[in-house]
Amino acid sequence: MSQKARWIRIFISALKIAVGSCIAIYIAEMFRLDYATSAGSITLLTLVTTKWETVRLSVFRVITFVLSVLLAAVLFPYISSTWLAYGLFVFGVVMICEGIGWRATVSVNAVIGIHFLSTRDFHEAFIMNELYLVLIGITVAVVLNLFHPYQSQKNNIVNNILYTEEQLHRILTKMAAYLSNEPLEGNVWDDIIALEKRLHHYVEGAYEYQENTFYSHPQYYINYFEMRSQQCSVIHNLHYEMKRMKHMPEQAHIVSDYILYMRDYVKELNVPQEQLQRLQEIFDTMTKEDLPQNREEFESRALLYHVLMDLEEFLVFKRRFVENVDDRQKEIYWKKEKQ
Repeated sequence: MSQKARWIRIFISALKIAVGSCIAIYIAEMFRLDYATSAGSITLLTLVTTKWETVRLSVFRVITFVLSVLLAAVLFPYISSTWLAYGLFVFGVVMICEGIGWRATVSVNAVIGIHFLSTRDFHEAFIMNELYLVLIGITVAVVLNLFHPYQSQKNNIVNNILYTEEQLHRILTKMAAYLSNEPLEGNVWDDIIALEKRLHHYVEGAYEYQENTFYSHPQYYINYFEMRSQQCSVIHNLHYEMKRMKHMPEQAHIVSDYILYMRDYVKELNVPQEQLQRLQEIFDTMTKEDLPQNREEFESRALLYHVLMDLEEFLVFKRRFVENVDDRQKEIYWKKEKQ
């Protein structure tokens, strides 16, 4: 993601949080609720999450609100010391929320606890006042989080897919050239490391997209980038083994030609069955070759054999990914291809 795109996202997020907080406070004041500004804080704390997380967190906030009110009702009327009462209340809230895995709800419940501690009022009217603050805050957050630029995020993911395939094509081309003793442009090692770093961010972006859309297919993008990340690790090992060759065996040109053939099928949903079959043929051919004549040739050929094994692993990761793609995901892919 470019710096400009990053700052645009930060600006939109900040604007959404600011507007949401203002709206929540305005609604709370319109209903003449006590501590109306707390509705803005609840909206802020809920809006910083993704769309799905906002929905889940909103439900958790209501449930833990009930538990927090019960805890406050048990502690505050019987403990005169303000600091001790609040300390015990926070201890109990944290223990409850952490115990059920809802840590994100602690902050709001702590604020609600301060209101009860300040008034020591547990009448129905004040309890409903606090509940309305929570409901207003989370409702505004949920509504605003429905307006998420997921289409631009999806377009960015598609561009990342195209970039990944272009880089894999480029890296494989360089590796084939190395095996053929041809001059290389740039450093393959740097290209691999750069792609690995990008894929790490691409996986994070895919998870974020999944959490910001209600469609069922985003898991496809996560699986895709994780598969490419696994392939990149294989290429990393493959390149390391190629660099260890002190002597380039005669069979290297066969492997080089195969890599050039394979790179053209690196696309998203290609099933690499034919590529695996051809690779097996190369394995069979190499087993029929004459034995190495010296130690150096033996070591180089052994490393070349490991290169073939890495190429096989590279293709197996792709095959597993494609086999797990359902019909809905294939339909989405073909629509993208036609665009």
